[in-house]
Amino acid sequence: MSVDTTTGPARDAHRKALRATSTEPYWLDRPERPETLPRLTADTTADLVVVGGGYTGLWTALIAKQRDPARDVLVVEAATCGHAASGRNGGFCSPSLTHGLANGAARWPDEIDTLQRLGDANLDAFERDLETHGVDCGFARTGKVSVAATPWQADALREAAALGERHGEKSRLLDRDELREWVNSPMWSAGLWQPDYALLDPARLVWGLRAACLELGVRIAENTEVTALDAKRADRVRLTTPYARVTARRVALATNIFPPLLKRLGLSMVPVYDYALTTEPLTHDQLAAIGWTGDHGITDAGNQFHYLRKTADNRILWGGYDAIYPFGGRVDEALTQRPATFDTLAAQFAETFPALTDVPFSHAWGGVIDSTTRFCMFAGTASQGRIGYALGFTGLGVGATRFGAEVMLDLLEGRRTERTELEMIRRKPLPFPPEPVRYLGIQATRWSMAREDLNGRRNMWLRTLDRLGLGFDS
Repeated sequence: MSVDTTTGPARDAHRKALRATSTEPYWLDRPERPETLPRLTADTTADLVVVGGGYTGLWTALIAKQRDPARDVLVVEAATCGHAASGRNGGFCSPSLTHGLANGAARWPDEIDTLQRLGDANLDAFERDLETHGVDCGFARTGKVSVAATPWQADALREAAALGERHGEKSRLLDRDELREWVNSPMWSAGLWQPDYALLDPARLVWGLRAACLELGVRIAENTEVTALDAKRADRVRLTTPYARVTARRVALATNIFPPLLKRLGLSMVPVYDYALTTEPLTHDQLAAIGWTGDHGITDAGNQFHYLRKTADNRILWGGYDAIYPFGGRVDEALTQRPATFDTLAAQFAETFPALTDVPFSHAWGGVIDSTTRFCMFAGTASQGRIGYALGFTGLGVGATRFGAEVMLDLLEGRRTERTELEMIRRKPLPFPPEPVRYLGIQATRWSMAREDLNGRRNMWLRTLDRLGLGFDS
């Protein structure tokens, strides 16, 4: 369904570059990957059970112990901590809680300044927690450059800069000559520098949070899938796993896009598959040839956008563009490999950086994102406040998951805070329609977004979705 605009030699040069790629996500393909923790095999109890061992779940467990060191906290993870989205993403850590300022300002204009302030405070607390607990994940506020390939994308960057100025977000527009000091590609003609972004190593963040939780006394059981919740008792929730039952006073659901344990959440999110490549390590001369000597990340301004950054060993991670929704919302590890998308990404890389046409790729992988109709997280409770959830981070959750953890704990503890009083938290996203309307609507949206990237015009379908406050994104 994607529109591939690559032409000429760039369409062929990538074939050799993809010959020897590993299907393992680059971040997880490390000798320092920790040993798997034992599964739960005996019935147990806990004050708080966190279901899910990704960023949201681990932040929830860590902050719960920080708030009350005596609280008995158990994390149960169906596979291993960080095996899904938390170990597969690009490692961009945004201060935004709303999938960017423009999305937040359009949806919550009356509280966007509060959301911006809370987002900045969350990123500061994120960095502080990493320092406090010795989590070495390469966190650095390197900033990000958004780049434009067309006149209408350059216009969008100017609008983003003006909106940022109105709401205190730092940025600086870059013309073609200035952009070459940050990155030099024949594809890009303008840029927007945003200094308040951070980059990090996603897997090392997961492993560091996991180690910090264990150090504080959190119990973690891996390879322990929760198959059912029973909240019939007034003061307890019972969780069923294949080999044991768990009784908890409170339960925090941090299950990302995996089948929700609360039926009410079934239409709140859809799975979107995103894909990425990493090159073999590059020399300083190769990076200098494309003008990328700094440590900043880069994204382009299209609807079907790319994200790219350098790794600690000087690879380029190149991902995005395709956002694939499988009919019926299927979540399947087999869908994390998609040769057609890898082929497209590799060809686009060669066209974007002709000087690196012969550079081989080392890894090619995908991951699943929990996308909502409003492009950002939501949270709430069920069963008289005994079950909480924070979900739907829509591809921008590295930083926002910490905020989601705080919100979920506030709700579970019955605390009224500035976070819980946000309209963003009090009002839930509109649900996606059931199949087959959902699939047809998403495909129409993807096609329309691709056409807008080509001609700069937003068609009637997209304008209608805008008026309804609906959308599809990754």
